Amino acid sequence: MPVSVTIDEIKAAQARIAGHVVRTPLRHAPSLSHDNSPVHLKLETRQTTGSFKLRGATNAVLSLKTAPTRGATGVVTASTGNHGRAVAHAAKARGIRAVVCMSHLVPENKVEAVRSLGAEVRIVGHSQDDAQEEVDRLVAEENLAEIPPFDHPAVIAGQGTIGLEIIEDMPEVELVLVPLSGGGLAGGIAAAVKALRPRTKVVGISMARGAAMHASLLAGKPVQVEELPTLADSLGGGIGLANHYSFALCRDFLDEVVLLTEEEVATGIRHAFTAEGEIVEGAAGVGIAALLAGKVKPPGPTAVVVSGRNIDPGLHRRIVEQGVAA
Repeated sequence: MPVSVTIDEIKAAQARIAGHVVRTPLRHAPSLSHDNSPVHLKLETRQTTGSFKLRGATNAVLSLKTAPTRGATGVVTASTGNHGRAVAHAAKARGIRAVVCMSHLVPENKVEAVRSLGAEVRIVGHSQDDAQEEVDRLVAEENLAEIPPFDHPAVIAGQGTIGLEIIEDMPEVELVLVPLSGGGLAGGIAAAVKALRPRTKVVGISMARGAAMHASLLAGKPVQVEELPTLADSLGGGIGLANHYSFALCRDFLDEVVLLTEEEVATGIRHAFTAEGEIVEGAAGVGIAALLAGKVKPPGPTAVVVSGRNIDPGLHRRIVEQGVAA
């Protein structure tokens, strides 16, 4: 039976991770704003590991001391890159072992970033589901505590702290745009925002290529979707057929889901750099891209969650100079 993540848990996470993560800025974006609809960028690119994922991973690792898994020999996760980097960072700070399982679709720069933090990396198969099978084996055979990338209450509560910060810094916000993948980020932020300002609209943004949460919401239950290469690689992967938390949160609290073409994702990356001076990865630029494509119309003050900066430098250069990279 799905269980929700409450505003009290999100507030507790905010207190727990204070001093361990960056309280990121909400910066005005002149190139995206209009007279009655100022747009601000919530720059999770400023996090220590370059991604919002540090919030949820840190909250989960710091919660282990009171969890049933406190006797575990370390932590393990499946990741498309940013979550693995965050878990590696949080585990290193606490001095415990970390194993990160990733598929062959994960960009090499993200793999190396995880290794550089001292985590053990396992490259398995060609999908997030393949990587998850290795996680399940390690949990069973090596007594490691799993920190899932999205469908975990402590992870979701950690990501939800972004919603608290947006409301604190911009209490008049009418629209929040959030990248949508497994739903930990979107579900956590939406739960926080709706609890504090119910009339604020929260929209999840994803790519059209393999948007698992979107397909699941349409079906009314978690479904499998083929994972395909995309510029928004951090949004890839399934949501898990046994999803316990993030599907229900997205179903209950998201007002809408918008899908983008690869060309639109590339435009978001390029605009972020040329007009706003921000280096963003594909998943982080989807909110900007949705505004530029006219797929979302700001009704008033708008916050766009810019989720991370960890894009391959060569790919970023090609997108900025040439458009969609081959």
